[in-house]
Amino acid sequence: MKTFLLSLLSASLMAGAAHAAQIELKAEVAKSVLPAGQKHLTHLKVGLTGIPVNQDKPRTPVNLAIVLDRSGSMNGPKIDHARSAACLAVRSLAPTDIVSIITFEQGVEILVPATKASDQEGICRKIREIRTAGGTALFAGVSKGAEEMRKFLSKESINRVILLSDGQANVGPNSPEALAELGSSLIKEGISVTTIGLGTGYNEDLMTKLAEKSDGRHAFVDQPDQLTSIFADEINSVRSVVAQRIRIEILCDPGVRPVRVLGREPIIAGQKVSLDLNQIYSQEEKYLILEVEVPNGTNGLTRDLARVEVTYDNLATREPEHVNQTVAVKFSDNPVEVENSVNKKVMISTVTQIATCNSAWAIQLRDKGNIKEAKQALLDNGAYLSNENIYLGSDELAKLGTINIVDGNNIDQDWEANRKMMKDTNYNNSQTQGKSVEGAYNRRIPSPTEKVKK
Repeated sequence: MKTFLLSLLSASLMAGAAHAAQIELKAEVAKSVLPAGQKHLTHLKVGLTGIPVNQDKPRTPVNLAIVLDRSGSMNGPKIDHARSAACLAVRSLAPTDIVSIITFEQGVEILVPATKASDQEGICRKIREIRTAGGTALFAGVSKGAEEMRKFLSKESINRVILLSDGQANVGPNSPEALAELGSSLIKEGISVTTIGLGTGYNEDLMTKLAEKSDGRHAFVDQPDQLTSIFADEINSVRSVVAQRIRIEILCDPGVRPVRVLGREPIIAGQKVSLDLNQIYSQEEKYLILEVEVPNGTNGLTRDLARVEVTYDNLATREPEHVNQTVAVKFSDNPVEVENSVNKKVMISTVTQIATCNSAWAIQLRDKGNIKEAKQALLDNGAYLSNENIYLGSDELAKLGTINIVDGNNIDQDWEANRKMMKDTNYNNSQTQGKSVEGAYNRRIPSPTEKVKK
């Protein structure tokens, strides 16, 4: 009887733990078996996937600041659609959620101080009164939005700034470095910034840096009438957050050297690699790819590669949670055993991140005026992705290869727009990896219906 009760208690505790966990940690290597007798460069993928949201349970409260550019360039359809999108976001909140509305031009105005979203129509009336004028004090607008959020800042809320701008930041701090520093300070407070660039006049380097450093999202919007769907998608993402304040630490085994992380900027100190993320979304994966140098091993030897430790705030239990996993590799003289150990999912993620780095390099070449070299870099990248797709069989890699070839062939045309598309694609591939390349592909390769519309 005692044994039965202990077993029942153990099963109950395990079920409770499984129910409470908000993320799944999966640490895997590109090849779990390496050729014996030589050192290797290989890749370790650390993936974090949010569990499905339980729709029957109350969702996490939201603390939202909407920061809208109302400079002169936003006049006309831009500000009309921006007002509509902002109102949609407000109406999507629960009455107990917190919202603030900040507008900026030459200066900054707190249109709606941080308050409960109970009087949604009253808030929307104020939004509809927004008029355009003046310059673009973007840094001050975001800073003021964060200031309003701090009035209700809580570890138990989703703290998000949505920034919309169509122009250059020409008032106050206006460098990518300054905005990156602002983003880095906000993530420490648990605030993420989603940046939405409208049209081809904004500074995509500045906007992506702000989003990246705060672990937010970024979107390039071609036409004003797309804003409503972008804002709706953003509110859905806010609702689906399951974990916050994530800390990933990879402790490489002695003799295993961490070389670099593809697409992200962690801290590498000796054998330890650390990365902070702000939020994990339900049923979406965020991951990092760590390139490591592994010393040689004898045939049949198995050795630990690294230990992965993840801590985060569980939004279901309101408590900190810790998960960990140790990753090992084996050495073999048998080429068939080595080949059969290939993890194609890890390889696809690795190839995606390598290709994203290559695309970023092509942008740098084009910025320096090296058009021919930039074009060749993108065409080579497309060929690389196509070749890898033959082996790995990934529709995502095939489409990403096509995107690079199209970008290469268009490298000397409408660079303002094409550069923004490339930055948008690269950002989503490296930072918000739960998104597929489908949207980027459709933007480059419009459907026959869309071609007729044009």
